[in-house]
Amino acid sequence: MRDTVIRVITEAARKDRDIMFLSADFGAPALDEFRRDLPDQFVQTGIAEQHMIDLAAGLALSGKKVFCYAMAPFITCRCYEQIKCSLSAMNLPVTLIGVGVGLGYDSSSMTHIAVEDIAIMRAINHLEILTPTDNVMAELMTKLTIEKPALRYLRLDRQPQPTIYGMVNLEDSDALDRGFTKLRYGHITTIIACGNLVHTALAVSQSINPQNVQAYKVGVIDLYRVKPINGALLAEMLSDVGSILTIEEQLLEGGLGAAVIEALVEATGGLRWKVKRLGIQDGFSLINGDRMDLHAHFGMDLKTIEEAVLDPRSFDQTSTTLIG
Repeated sequence: MRDTVIRVITEAARKDRDIMFLSADFGAPALDEFRRDLPDQFVQTGIAEQHMIDLAAGLALSGKKVFCYAMAPFITCRCYEQIKCSLSAMNLPVTLIGVGVGLGYDSSSMTHIAVEDIAIMRAINHLEILTPTDNVMAELMTKLTIEKPALRYLRLDRQPQPTIYGMVNLEDSDALDRGFTKLRYGHITTIIACGNLVHTALAVSQSINPQNVQAYKVGVIDLYRVKPINGALLAEMLSDVGSILTIEEQLLEGGLGAAVIEALVEATGGLRWKVKRLGIQDGFSLINGDRMDLHAHFGMDLKTIEEAVLDPRSFDQTSTTLIG
């Protein structure tokens, strides 16, 4: 996914000398071609992410189309003040690319996981947050950032993800305007997720009702734009179900599930769906292990999600269930 994004930017930069790529990461071989062929458009800032953001602001003010690249926790948490004061305050068209979102750097413990990046970046004024689910959507989103520069945060998974979207989606001009796609219709519950957990949601839907693909019990929505959310359109898409399950590799306070609830309440004046959120609860302790181990630990593994969907008592219309 990272290589796809960098490839698209490199191809565009060969034609547009105003494109600048700033990197605070030394471990991205995909950047070698850009650095070698376009040295005047590439800046390696080193492990100085705050400096990178301020440099990006200056370049953007001079008319450049700027991309900043680093590991997700470092381009969000470490640079928060600079993003707020140097980019957001002037609404500068800079694209922030964070790799390894959520539990992507599973074996690196607290320093490298990004389980609060949605919550904190949602609070940044003017910022749009995008999370591609596969390489097709990653390419589409990257082309958007090039053709329509704006202040954006592009959240990339560290690991390759299976392809969900056909290449035809690259011609779907409404795809990113919607901010989400219903990948599977279900008549009982709809799971809402983004990034790698969309693949888990599809597996749950298939597992619960594998025989009759025309009558799935569990629907799946890929919410690839977490901010802003078109609440009215999302509510319309959910009009045929009575309950919603959100799953995320994020702290539940301020995360994807919270964003969904806020958007639906604002659009409809209330919350008529029963809602359950699966994610990481405040006060969590991070164990060592791979991503699947961490999913089981935090209650977002396939088995736990299936149990949540199949047990109607797990949904409460007036509150959300926190699992961590």
